[in-house]
Amino acid sequence: MAEHGPEPQKAADVAEVMGRTSQNLAPTRAELINMGLLYTPEHGYAAFTVPHFDKFILRAIAELVVPPLRRRRS
Repeated sequence: MAEHGPEPQKAADVAEVMGRTSQNLAPTRAELINMGLLYTPEHGYAAFTVPHFDKFILRAIAELVVPPLRRRRS
């Protein structure tokens, strides 16, 4: 999400960068919203709650490493 800048990001676009579907990322997105790091300005979009947080993430995490997709247990 940080790679796309500070404006609200479409969930499907963020998922595509990570090689996932927006449904795969829904639990993580919900957790980040509950933590106060993201908010949803409109359906299907998310934005950082802190100004310039995208720049901070890019400095703190130089390379995006996406772990392999794991299957959830039922």
